[in-house]
Amino acid sequence: MIYLGADHRGFKLKEKIKEWLSSQGLEFEDLGNTVYDKDDDYPDFAAQVAWRVAEDSKENRGILLCGSGVGVDVVANKINSVRSALIWSDDEALVKQSRLHDGSNVLSLPADHISEKQVLNIIKTWLEAPHPTEERHLRRIGKISNLESS
Repeated sequence: MIYLGADHRGFKLKEKIKEWLSSQGLEFEDLGNTVYDKDDDYPDFAAQVAWRVAEDSKENRGILLCGSGVGVDVVANKINSVRSALIWSDDEALVKQSRLHDGSNVLSLPADHISEKQVLNIIKTWLEAPHPTEERHLRRIGKISNLESS
């Protein structure tokens, strides 16, 4: 399952992402905001997405948007077993690395700084990238998990 969340600055782009996900036949759930509200707060939506991803952090994924992407990224990374990657570029190697090396299960995107085309390229690349398999990356992800439980 792919969970989506965005504040007012990411709302319009989130709606475009939903259209694209539907066109690809991918299952998703919009956790808000479901209406444009200029006074909403990104932590509300980022936390909802992160908690849902954490329910099955190996299978579930999340996509978050706010103006800079930083706010939603900070919130998502507060939840155990969530590894959010703030991606500002549709550079394929960078996007893949966030999955293959770091095991990211949430994408945090800066709606004010990237285009719809870039966002859709990022999402497509990220969704197609497999889980990490190399021992060195799994070891590092394990160390992150140990930090979460300390």
